Amino acid sequence: MSIQCRAPWGQGIYELFTPECKFKESVYENYYVIYSSMLYRQQESGRAWFLGLNKEGQVMKGNRVKKTKPAAHFLPKPLEVAMYREPSLHDVGETVPKAGVTPSKSTSASAIMNGGKPVNKSKTT
Repeated sequence: MSIQCRAPWGQGIYELFTPECKFKESVYENYYVIYSSMLYRQQESGRAWFLGLNKEGQVMKGNRVKKTKPAAHFLPKPLEVAMYREPSLHDVGETVPKAGVTPSKSTSASAIMNGGKPVNKSKTT
């Protein structure tokens, strides 16, 4: 998950990826996602700063947002299911041997089971 990092004064987006743009993504209760800063923490307690939005949709100051507050909870966007289509048996091309034709040495089952290498049947143990 990537988050666009805004300039501190609120105008524009940083062109370069800086340490201020690094966030830790954590899954919270009820599958909400919270983002904590990898750079900033509270001076006294060491508590991480969290990303949060106020009622108007503006970014809140990190030291004012706690992970238990609804302002810090985000719902993840679901992935498109069609992108991860499972293979079907109908998609797999099967070769059916013709009647009366014997398989060659290169396509025999023993060669396939041996990683495609020919099997020496003259070995004795």
